[in-house]
Amino acid sequence: MNHPTTKHQKITSCYWGISELPGLDTGNIKLLNQCGIENTQQLLTRGSNNANKIALSNQLGINIRDISKWVAMSDLARVPSIGYQYCGVLLHSGVSSVNQLSQMSIQQLHKQILRLYVGTLQSRQLCPSVDVIQTWIKQAKILHKIN
Repeated sequence: MNHPTTKHQKITSCYWGISELPGLDTGNIKLLNQCGIENTQQLLTRGSNNANKIALSNQLGINIRDISKWVAMSDLARVPSIGYQYCGVLLHSGVSSVNQLSQMSIQQLHKQILRLYVGTLQSRQLCPSVDVIQTWIKQAKILHKIN
């Protein structure tokens, strides 16, 4: 039996401690914390556009590429089924925002992620399933409509 609540899944953005993002070393975390950035929501707010990213880059003395990467991972980590566990995988597979993810085809994204897993880990078994990737895209569509 279908319940009405299963048709319209309600989700909200997830935010994480800045130390949860992959690839940030303790020095970077400390610099971000000193600027009042302790979680991914604060990083998204402070890096909301290119001018803000440049200002943050200058303030921290960190390359803007790194700031942009961290902001992109923070955005992707908002999707509950992705979180901080898979935001780096998506970024390294060529996906840099919830908006972009919401528009992707499941098959194309699976192919991109599989290529990453085989290329870096020499393993197909660790690659997220098509069903998992479908959930990511569905949740990204919901979040994109909300924001």
